[in-house]
Amino acid sequence: MGKSFNKIKSTVVPLNIENVDTDQIIPARFLKATSREGFGKNLFRDWRYNNDDENQPKQDFVLNDATYSGKVLVGAKNFGCSSSREHAAWAIKDAGFDVVVSSFFADIFKSNSLNNFLLPVQVSEEFLKKIFDAVQKDPKTEIEVNLEQQSIKITARGEQESFDISTYKKTCLLNGYDDIDYLLSIKPEIQEFETLKK
Repeated sequence: MGKSFNKIKSTVVPLNIENVDTDQIIPARFLKATSREGFGKNLFRDWRYNNDDENQPKQDFVLNDATYSGKVLVGAKNFGCSSSREHAAWAIKDAGFDVVVSSFFADIFKSNSLNNFLLPVQVSEEFLKKIFDAVQKDPKTEIEVNLEQQSIKITARGEQESFDISTYKKTCLLNGYDDIDYLLSIKPEIQEFETLKK
């Protein structure tokens, strides 16, 4: 079972770059491992360091800026496009993020995220701009994501918007279920259905 969650209230890391693809999220040369741990240190590797050297961080890249921190990564439009690599979701989750926000996600990235207990929250372009504006004015701006209510709120401003998620995946995240855990949770209903079929 994974880590269940309902509400997350956190400051955010703003990555205001459109069309961030999975090769930028986790470069292909780091896909050799098969376990999910350890990918976080290579998240946005080519954007974070000069000459691929961890001792030479690019000071102007947001993940290297101590001004920003939190469990919510806010990306611009079309986040997670390109290849279907699940490692992209692993890297974001392993780096300490529980939520990623964008105005549009690639379908495969969205699915991979949900399967790895990383909640992709898709908002309108207008609301995304409000988040970026709020964080630019105050880096300590907090975002509250309520999975049960399917809402995201800029805490200080009180502005909020709803987001969509499948009922199935919502149930899994609220309870920390992977696909097998979910099936085990409804085992009595499955057995009852099988009995009625006979």
